[in-house]
Amino acid sequence: MSWDFFVPVCVGDLVKTGGINQYVVQDVVPAKQLPSHLNKFKMGLRSQGPSCILEHFDTGYSVLQHFNSLELGVKEDTLELLVKVVSDLAISLPTALTSTTFSAAERKEKLNAVKMSVFLLCKLTESLESVSYRQSIVTAPGKGSKKGKGGEGLLQWDSERERVLHALVQLLQLDIRSLWSLSLVEEEFISCVTCCCYKLLENPTISHVKNKPTRDCIIHLLGLLITKYNHLLGASVKVIQMLQHFEQLSSVFAQAVSVWSTEYGVRAIIGEVIREIGQKSSEELAREGSGVKAFASFLSELSGLVPELIIPNISVLITHLEGESHTMRVAVCEVLGEILVRVLCGDGLDESGRADRDRFFDILQEHLHDTHSHVRARVLQVYTRIVNSKALPLCRYSEVMGLAVGRLMDKSINAVKSAIQLLAAFIAHNPYSCKLSSADLKKPLETETAKLREMKEKLEGKAPVAVIKASELWAAMEPELLVTVRTTLEPTSKEEEENEEGGEVEDEKPEDDDRATAVKIAQYLRVNKYRNAVKLCVKAHSWFPESEMFASLSTVTPENLMDTLGLIFKGKNASDANQNLPPTPQKEGEKEGDEGDLKKQEMLVQYLRNMETFSLQVEQAISVINNMLYLKTTSVVQEAVQFCVTVHEFSVANSVSGVRKMLPLVWSTDAAIKDAVVQAYRRLYLNPQGDTVRVKAQTLVDSLSELMVDASLGTIQCLEEIVQEFFGSGSNLQSTVIQVLWERFTGKREASVLHKRAAVLLLGMAARAEREVVLSNLDTLCSVALGEKVTEDFLLARDTVITICSITDHVRQSKGAPFRLPQDHQLFTCLTQAVADGVVMEDPYWQSFMEQAVRLIYFLAESPDQLCSRLLQRSARLLLDQIAEGGEVNKDVGQIHDASQDSNDQEEQVNCLCLAQLLALCGCVAFWQVSHLERSVSAELRRRRGETEEREEKEKGPGSKAKLANESAMEEELGLIGASAEDTEAELIRKICETELLAEDNLLSAFLPLLVKVCSSPGRYSHPQLTTAACLALSQYMMISPSVCEDNIRLIFTVLERSSLPVVRANSIIALGDLTVRFPNILEPWTQNLYARLSDEVPSVRQTAVTVLTQLVLKDVLKVKGQVSEVAVLLIDPEPHITSLALNFFNELATKDNAIYNLLPDIISRLSDPERGMSCEDFNTIMKQLFSYITKERQTESLVEKLCQRFRTAKTERQWCDLAMSLSLLSMCERGFKRLQECWECYSDKLTESGVYQPLLTITAKLRRGAKPQFKAQIDDFEKRLTAVHTRGLENVESPEMEENQGEEGTSETTSSRTLLPTRGRQKRRDEILCRNVSLSFSLPSDAVMAESETPKVTTPISRTSRRTRLRN
Repeated sequence: MSWDFFVPVCVGDLVKTGGINQYVVQDVVPAKQLPSHLNKFKMGLRSQGPSCILEHFDTGYSVLQHFNSLELGVKEDTLELLVKVVSDLAISLPTALTSTTFSAAERKEKLNAVKMSVFLLCKLTESLESVSYRQSIVTAPGKGSKKGKGGEGLLQWDSERERVLHALVQLLQLDIRSLWSLSLVEEEFISCVTCCCYKLLENPTISHVKNKPTRDCIIHLLGLLITKYNHLLGASVKVIQMLQHFEQLSSVFAQAVSVWSTEYGVRAIIGEVIREIGQKSSEELAREGSGVKAFASFLSELSGLVPELIIPNISVLITHLEGESHTMRVAVCEVLGEILVRVLCGDGLDESGRADRDRFFDILQEHLHDTHSHVRARVLQVYTRIVNSKALPLCRYSEVMGLAVGRLMDKSINAVKSAIQLLAAFIAHNPYSCKLSSADLKKPLETETAKLREMKEKLEGKAPVAVIKASELWAAMEPELLVTVRTTLEPTSKEEEENEEGGEVEDEKPEDDDRATAVKIAQYLRVNKYRNAVKLCVKAHSWFPESEMFASLSTVTPENLMDTLGLIFKGKNASDANQNLPPTPQKEGEKEGDEGDLKKQEMLVQYLRNMETFSLQVEQAISVINNMLYLKTTSVVQEAVQFCVTVHEFSVANSVSGVRKMLPLVWSTDAAIKDAVVQAYRRLYLNPQGDTVRVKAQTLVDSLSELMVDASLGTIQCLEEIVQEFFGSGSNLQSTVIQVLWERFTGKREASVLHKRAAVLLLGMAARAEREVVLSNLDTLCSVALGEKVTEDFLLARDTVITICSITDHVRQSKGAPFRLPQDHQLFTCLTQAVADGVVMEDPYWQSFMEQAVRLIYFLAESPDQLCSRLLQRSARLLLDQIAEGGEVNKDVGQIHDASQDSNDQEEQVNCLCLAQLLALCGCVAFWQVSHLERSVSAELRRRRGETEEREEKEKGPGSKAKLANESAMEEELGLIGASAEDTEAELIRKICETELLAEDNLLSAFLPLLVKVCSSPGRYSHPQLTTAACLALSQYMMISPSVCEDNIRLIFTVLERSSLPVVRANSIIALGDLTVRFPNILEPWTQNLYARLSDEVPSVRQTAVTVLTQLVLKDVLKVKGQVSEVAVLLIDPEPHITSLALNFFNELATKDNAIYNLLPDIISRLSDPERGMSCEDFNTIMKQLFSYITKERQTESLVEKLCQRFRTAKTERQWCDLAMSLSLLSMCERGFKRLQECWECYSDKLTESGVYQPLLTITAKLRRGAKPQFKAQIDDFEKRLTAVHTRGLENVESPEMEENQGEEGTSETTSSRTLLPTRGRQKRRDEILCRNVSLSFSLPSDAVMAESETPKVTTPISRTSRRTRLRN
């Protein structure tokens, strides 16, 4: 073979004249002749094998040239042939390559065959992939269309693509480099294969699960090219390039790089790719857009696969944490998180690993405060993964926990949700016991801290003397001692000898033995008496010549003497040395034991401190998250609910508070929130664990009972919704649960009183789903709770009555004939006796029982008015008997009134508490009597009328039916269907209330004078409970008829304003709210008095007032006027609960069209009134909230004009400043700015005040952001005018506009002066009314009713929304 095949850069290059011995395509076969040439290709493949490609290359090349015009069958045949050629080459080459007779010509032939076949196969594959992709875009997406089909009917392109890749893998995994000279594979050949691979990766569906085999083949093929064919640098560059353009490839390349670095051992590619990403500048990343997302996703995916291989290159990535791209910051933080979770965790880290771990944690903590909310949220999620993996060091728990609690206040919803998830993970994986609260830990911590202090003081007192080794002392004294020895042994003068003869050594007497002498010598040495020690040592030899210690002194020389002294002082061994050491105050073992105990105690104290800190942080988190349960964001509420479930499952202290607080959300209108709460309660309470059904039922009852203990009535009503759903779901636990509840209630199983009450309430909830649960056991309920021992526990009796109410029609809302029991039923006998006996008892729980008992009588008894009449008579008689026992006899009901004339006698004869209870009973009966007439009697009249009409229709013939239909159609058009009949029934009920209920022969009328007397004489009847009961009962009497209401309305408002008892004022507000609903025309003139209670000094009264007024305003019972400013003041109330109620009022009011917009000018005027004395900070806080509801552009424009006009009537500088501040709070647009310019004359003369000038500058600064150049120029001109007037004054600034408007100023001033006079008049009248109201101070005379002159005269009729009167049940 005389030619060589060179892989061309471009396909068309092969038809051009080549170099010497370079292959050139001789003949491009026409498209029509290609089928026949392909047949010859097939025959050649059968006969010659893969070498036939050398002869038929032109045929394959022609297919590439005519690709777009060929039929599908020709393309498929060509692909089949080329795959076969490459596969056969992969089979035949191993034998040839290992053959010893493999000649250069054969090598050249095989090389050309390999290059030709691979070139044609790769180029054909690229063409087919392009067509398939274009076809998939054109035929995209019908629902149900089959995916994975190639273009033009290439039905199995996915599988064919895999065959191509498999063939290439089989060929390239052989060592075909030996076919090239010097084993240097040409770059064009490698590029041909890699370009095909990268082309296939561009497919948008390559990352789908269905294409996993194709994806794996490509990764494997590229891995071979990197390891065997030096494609490392090209692969790293290509990865970066493709990530910039194909975002979907991030996960694919992360998997590829992971495989190449682990399975193929090419770890360097990770460094190359990360280095390329790290070198990207912030500007470049900001410019690329989608490339940043791909890089970030790639890094996150790669860190999850091979985190340990990223650590050597992490410093390159950390530089991006300082960049502007938040996406890259997120990716780097996620990489750090993966490294901390999977590599740098555990206790086995070396010093370098611990340093890296701490550095990475510091970086993550810094980015919890990142400027971008997405980064903060993702870092919190990274921490959640770290905590769940138990990779967070214990020393960082407190710090990270505190940061997470702080993030609960984040403005970003995602950050708040992530913080809640992190806190839940902390609680689920904490190393402490969450069952203990910080209060429980305080005492143990103080005890252990005191114990530690004592141990430290004790150890300091027993501190051992510093011990120095004998050898160290000897080394220190040896030089000086040697001098002394030499001096002593030298001949001395006579005088010195004589002096020494008189020394103490001369007087030394021999010791008992040589050992005692040696000890004495050692003591001399210790106290630095070296001369005495030397002399004694010299004499010791003469005293003990046979002693081993002094044997060397037979010849006294300095060296011998030093050796002997050293032996005596240091000893022969360690034991001798220790014996010669001075005694220590403490043994070494005791010292070590005490130090060990001290360390243990320090660790215990530190553990308790950490535990207390953790508990405080958990309690703080629970408090904050519990308040999030009522946010508007559904996803945050769902996370908060899940957090409450988590803390309860782990028995965290105070966790029940959150579980109870989320319970009212079962009434939420948001289905997602309601479902989350229902699922939470099912998980916590309605899916008990146990081996048997009985155990599960007991567990369920126990958990529900614990939740109901000390629960409020509202909580029980909410829980009823969930429990009722459980009993209606058909669970197999129902019958067993009901059985366990009855056993607890009847006492068959020991249970506390609280659990008995919980059991009977749960039975009532079950009765809502199945009435027979209670109805068939009425006798049991009466005998256990309402029998002889009823007076011992009125709370159990009350809850039993509530349970029995669940079988009534009012609760079940059943249709048909009403379900009632006869008057002589045992139930009513027990109830009336218990209520009557309780009147003369001093039980604090009797009144709540009485209210429920009267309610049940009216719901369930036949002729309840007769029963209650007898009940009142019996109760009054018992009270008279009590009076008689005190000395009074023969009194009837009317005489009770007479008995109250003398207050001194009253105190002696009548128990005020008992009288209060009788009056409370009267008011309750009056209220439920009215309710019975308007609900039960009216409903029964309608039911009977309906039955009569149906019966009459059946009796009439078909002809009359047609006539009746025509009449009904006409009445329907006029809106008169049923109107006359309903009006007749309503008039009947109204007449009964007006004339019969308080007639002289009706028992209720006998108590009304007494009620009025007690309420109007607070000085005479000063008992708190008597006053409270009388005022409440009087308000209930006023519900009966308009005449009673009008007669006593001044009295009830006098009580509201002058009573010293907060509970009386609060009750009066609630009662007046009900009366406003029932008789709106009568109450309308008194509205101002209701609003006045919003400024009551007692928080409970303010709370009640804002709650009642919210209901009245939102239900359109009261007209919204400028008095709403009093509600706005509550936005800055010191009580957080009142503030939240006021905020809720405005949130709901904002849903009404233009309500807040219409009120804002009046609210601003009232709040900026100098007489109110509100501070600027409070005013700004209120206005900031109110202006947040103004979102429409037209409203903003109109408010700008209204507020500017009010500058003319504002009198004080403070009012100017408040108006300017209000303008700056508006979200002003171009139209609003134009209106602001038009109103220049209104405020220009006030601009010298900084309080006016600065807010207007704020407006211009806001408008300048993002403004167009033309509009920005207008803003700049306006700002220059503002500054000029502010600095020089209006009169010194010349402006063409001002000259034009000079003529208008006179008119404006005239108009302004005209409008001021009526304003002053209104102000004067308002001041008079204010003074008059202030003068209504509380006094104690017997007659405390408002004078006639104090009664409002101007009334505005309010039409009722219904023909029938309304009454709150």
